[in-house]
Amino acid sequence: MGILSRMIPTEDASARKREIEEKLKQEQETLSFIRENLEKSDQLTKGMVSILSSFESRLMQLENSIIPVHKQTENLQRLQENVDKTLSCMDHVISYYHVAKDTDRIIREGPTGRLDEYLACIAKIQKAVEYFQDNNPDSPELNTVKARFEKGKELLEAEFRNLLTRYSKPVPPILILDAISVDEELEVQEEVVLEHLPEAVLQDIICIAGWLVEYGRNQDFMNVYFQIRSNQLDRSIKGLKEHFRKNSASSGVPYSPAVQTKRKDTPTKKVPKRPVYIPGTIRKAQNLLKQYSQHGLDGKKGGSNLTPLEGYDHDLRVKLMTDALTEKHGGAAGKDDVLDIEIDSYIHCISAFVKLAQSEYALLLEIIPEHHQKKTFDSLIQEALDNLMLEGDNIVSAARRAIMRHDYSAVLTIFPILRHLKMNKSEFDSTLQGTAASTKNKLPTLITSMETIGAKALEEFADSIKNDPDKEYNMPKDGTVHELTSNAILFLQQLLDFQETAGAMLASQESSSSASSYTSEFNKRLLSTYICKVLGNLQLNLLSKSKVYEDAALRAIFLHNNYNYILKSLEKSELIQLVTVTQKRAESLYRELIEQQIISYKSSWFKVTEHLSEKNMPVFQPGTKLKDKERQIIKDKFKGFNDGLEELCKTQKGWAIPDKEQRDFIRRSQKTVVSEAYRAFLQRCANISFTKNPEKYHKYHPEHVEQMIEKLFDTSA
Repeated sequence: MGILSRMIPTEDASARKREIEEKLKQEQETLSFIRENLEKSDQLTKGMVSILSSFESRLMQLENSIIPVHKQTENLQRLQENVDKTLSCMDHVISYYHVAKDTDRIIREGPTGRLDEYLACIAKIQKAVEYFQDNNPDSPELNTVKARFEKGKELLEAEFRNLLTRYSKPVPPILILDAISVDEELEVQEEVVLEHLPEAVLQDIICIAGWLVEYGRNQDFMNVYFQIRSNQLDRSIKGLKEHFRKNSASSGVPYSPAVQTKRKDTPTKKVPKRPVYIPGTIRKAQNLLKQYSQHGLDGKKGGSNLTPLEGYDHDLRVKLMTDALTEKHGGAAGKDDVLDIEIDSYIHCISAFVKLAQSEYALLLEIIPEHHQKKTFDSLIQEALDNLMLEGDNIVSAARRAIMRHDYSAVLTIFPILRHLKMNKSEFDSTLQGTAASTKNKLPTLITSMETIGAKALEEFADSIKNDPDKEYNMPKDGTVHELTSNAILFLQQLLDFQETAGAMLASQESSSSASSYTSEFNKRLLSTYICKVLGNLQLNLLSKSKVYEDAALRAIFLHNNYNYILKSLEKSELIQLVTVTQKRAESLYRELIEQQIISYKSSWFKVTEHLSEKNMPVFQPGTKLKDKERQIIKDKFKGFNDGLEELCKTQKGWAIPDKEQRDFIRRSQKTVVSEAYRAFLQRCANISFTKNPEKYHKYHPEHVEQMIEKLFDTSA
């Protein structure tokens, strides 16, 4: 065991030694392989270095040969370019010396018909001027091209003027009317385009204006522009006026078919953008008012021969009066017709001015430089605007003179114009935005003048109603409606068409803090107060006038007719709604006044019916013979009744109660009272023998009495 144990480690050591020796041998072989490869690599490296060195040497030789050739070629190219540039510059410079000659024909012939070619020539001349100024400012050629440039600029300015003058035409009246019209039946309005210049001409004008601003350093063309366009704007509006004069006088239809008309300015479901005035409506009322004023308010003439119609039909009375005036003048248009056309024309011209000014501004934006647009527009519209404002001032002055003559119907002329101005004020202000303050203030100044004169007329009219003198010869003999009443009611009814305008007129004169808001409701209350004031003044004056009648019954009939006329007029129109804004009991108060006058009238029959009463009647027994004194009492009663009945019927038959309903009511109630009293009296005297000739005293049967009363207030009976 011991020997075996010693032998095992020895064998392991031998094996280990052999293994190491084998690895060493392998490593040595690898080392030898590496050494061989290194030697080969060194040889290859030396060969490559030798090749590269040879290549470098050859490249250096090539470079030394090529570079001088390249530099020489480059110098030759540079010399060639310099020669070409020099020749080009010489040609360019020489061309400047020939510009004047080359452009002479085109410049002389002008730009008409060939603007682009002309502007190209001007550009050549301008470059020549710049060249000589920079390089040879003392040369005579500079003066030549300068003169040619100025000539070209003058011809461009002349072409600008000629194009504007030749193609700027007044806008036809029919086209203007179509542009300002509003068709309420169309939900989407088709805007009418006002084309002031043909498109090709407009482009030429824009091109010339742009050149004059950029190169011509000239602003004179803007003055030319506003003068020519201002003249056309003014001519367009004057043409519209002339259109109204000619067509209204001949056919009475001055409008384009597209123009829609509206009268009232009270709130409605659909308010037109530009309401226009119906000619003749106000004028009819003025005709009647003037007739009244000639006979009543001014106190210069006697009573009118106008007979109130059944039911107080105002419209019919106005129509009859207008027809009478037309017939009197042979159907020809009189001064009223001319004034009516002027008012209608003026209202349309205001709308036309706004529309035309807007289109002029749109045109101006394309032609005039931005920083000159507002000033040029301001100058452009001045003539037309001044003429409109002057015409408005003349209307105010005419109204003022009429008011001084106590012709208060003149205020009716102001109403449609003022309403139209105020309804268009916002659009007017928008159109004039950016113009001078003096320009923007012209319309507000005119509106203020019209409101002031209108308010003055309203107040003086109210005072004239109160102070109209009591004149016996001016009182209706039949106790019918007084001219003053018709005048006042007709005037107030005209205010219904212009409630907002009239209310604003009155509000403009208010100085209280409550008036500062000028709300529609506030204005309505002011107008209601004014109408109540006129009605109150009218009532006081009627009471005063009624005292002219010596007969108390006729006085009652007069007041009854006037009060009833006022009430019916209020009820038939919207006046009653206006009055009740501040006077809730107006209707009932007038009914009470009417009832009072009926009672007063009935008392006139007391002197007839008092003879039928039992007062002083003798007491007797049937079959008893009356004494002479008692018989005489009965005779006197019969005679008193007969005489009183005949006298009253004869007198009152000539009186008038135009309202058939009231007339029938008074007759019926009076028949009942008198007939019942008379029948009772006859029944009491039926069995009394008071005379041998009873037919002498018993002249009338009850039915006959009723027939006589039925004929009261009937001048034809």
